[in-house]
Amino acid sequence: MPAVLKFGVMGFEALLSLALVGAVVQERELLLSEKKVHYLEAGDPSGLDVLLLHGARFSSETWRSLKTLDLLADAGFHTIALDLPGYGRSEVSPLDPEVFLAEAMAALGLETAVIVSPSMSGQYSFPLLIRSPEKVAGFVPVAPAGSDRYLRLLKKVKVPTLVVWGEKDEIIPMEKSDALAAVLEDAKRVILKDAGHPCYVDSPEEFHRELLAFLESLPH
Repeated sequence: MPAVLKFGVMGFEALLSLALVGAVVQERELLLSEKKVHYLEAGDPSGLDVLLLHGARFSSETWRSLKTLDLLADAGFHTIALDLPGYGRSEVSPLDPEVFLAEAMAALGLETAVIVSPSMSGQYSFPLLIRSPEKVAGFVPVAPAGSDRYLRLLKKVKVPTLVVWGEKDEIIPMEKSDALAAVLEDAKRVILKDAGHPCYVDSPEEFHRELLAFLESLPH
């Protein structure tokens, strides 16, 4: 496994400069229940696996345009940005959202992964976290939809978590971040100043800085 670059050796600004050059991002697809699932892949497959989901107004291409794939690849992580069913270039799936992510990870050959889950994708990530926490090396909910529905069940989950919210989120109020961070045993909460609901789009540099620090803190 390649050594993950530490900020002390190569600072965030240097990593950002590398990301601007661009890593090799592969366009890929797989069949799941006979329906196409499109995804983007970057980084060394022997690195810590990071699975990027997206909100309802976005797709895997959002992570490419934000340079998230490049930044994580340059830091030594193996990153996959998935188009959820019916979004981007993925077909609508007959699989229930509650089982889709586990099936997709199996098809991708991922035994475990860090799940980055903004907004709408919470309906996919929370069921995986609750049913199969051993598959989740780390959890990064970004103003996820439906957290209220799962709070009671999340009390038993012990997975390193970074809860991220935008200070000016008018769709899912910032106050909900308190409840989510409180119920998860190993959680840190980060509020991105002046950012709205898609806070990772509004404040990408701050989001990337927090995400990289969290990923580096995980065993790998």
